[in-house]
Amino acid sequence: SLNLPKHILEAQIEAQKPENLKKEDVCGMIRTDIPKERLELRVDGTLCLNGRSWLPCYGDLRSVIMHESHKSKYYIHPGSEKMYQDMKKLHWWPNMKADIATYVSKCLTCAKVKAKHQRSSGLLVQPAIPVWK
Repeated sequence: SLNLPKHILEAQIEAQKPENLKKEDVCGMIRTDIPKERLELRVDGTLCLNGRSWLPCYGDLRSVIMHESHKSKYYIHPGSEKMYQDMKKLHWWPNMKADIATYVSKCLTCAKVKAKHQRSSGLLVQPAIPVWK
């Protein structure tokens, strides 16, 4: 099974290397001299924002978490808004909402279900009007 806190910590350590900070786009959130919103240290050593685990772009964590929450046995293929509302309670990363929307838009199962429930947009044909005798 996936030891999530361990993987999150490893990814965060990787993201905080000076050469990677720019790519992760959270440099201002790690600096302690800026009092604005910033990442805080948890007891287990991981960083979080307002109690939500920061998932850096390293270690493929974002994809794993999105996959788990989209295809879990509790929620079967939620839409991107529902998925975002659920995920943001526990996790955070820059552009999270957009990434989730992209992920859901690429799900074949969701696309098939959506297509099935949409009305066909065929050309409207005027029905023949019967002539009264």
